[in-house]
Amino acid sequence: LFLLFSFLPSRSRSAHAHLLVPLKRTLYVMGCIQSIACKSRIKRDNIVVYDVSATIDQCPTLIEENSPIVLRYKTPYFKASARVVMPPIARNETWVVGWIQACTQMEFYNTYGDIGMSSWELPELRDGVMKAISDSDGLSYPWYGNTTETVALAGPTGKPSRFTVSMNDNFYPSVTWAVPVDESNVPMLTHIARDQSFTTWLVALNTATQETILLQTVKWRMRVEIAIDPNQPLGSRARLVGPLHQDQPKVLTRMEPIPPNALGKPNANDAQVLMWRPLRGTPLIVIPSK
Repeated sequence: LFLLFSFLPSRSRSAHAHLLVPLKRTLYVMGCIQSIACKSRIKRDNIVVYDVSATIDQCPTLIEENSPIVLRYKTPYFKASARVVMPPIARNETWVVGWIQACTQMEFYNTYGDIGMSSWELPELRDGVMKAISDSDGLSYPWYGNTTETVALAGPTGKPSRFTVSMNDNFYPSVTWAVPVDESNVPMLTHIARDQSFTTWLVALNTATQETILLQTVKWRMRVEIAIDPNQPLGSRARLVGPLHQDQPKVLTRMEPIPPNALGKPNANDAQVLMWRPLRGTPLIVIPSK
């Protein structure tokens, strides 16, 4: 700009001097817009995360024998929360901070004496095609949910934002007393075994650029084993074998990357299938994936 102006004749310089100030202003404003729109000020180093908590309630799994059709059980809750301080956010930027969860391993077997067993399975996980499957609610991808689980911050914000994000999860399934591929309603269920593992991440996500900043990683596991005597009257058939108390979650000291499958469809509920695996004969798909 200086060189361009200096090559003008002296009379032209004075005549065109009034153009210099608006031009400087235009370049300055354009520079500001470019720096704000293209370069985010949010970095991992200026996000503060504290009071991170990840626990599983110290109570046993509750067994319910209220129905002549199904046995139900309710596991203790996994709970995670964290307090976050986000730095000021530039104009035209929106950040979401929240929890993302994926299932990394699942064994869920319901045994019916010496006839066979039903099994909820995640084929891609079972066969090693995927390392993790999204455990989103099916609506809020990639987030676990969209109530207490996430906070959205739209710029410009002139000062740091302070907030808490939290989530909880547990199992509350129904298992048929009778063999699921049999028209008979005779109780035959003798054993339930479930072992499932999850990884949960606290993440800050720029909604425009999809820039992802990992803030925390948590690993947890839920196990259930129930013995059943189908010959006993309803209400006194099942007993919890263990564990009485679940292992507590692990808050990792390092960040573990999120596998791509943990961020989008399908989620675990839609991907799972219910198999019938007879002791003798060919396995059958009872309920296909969605």
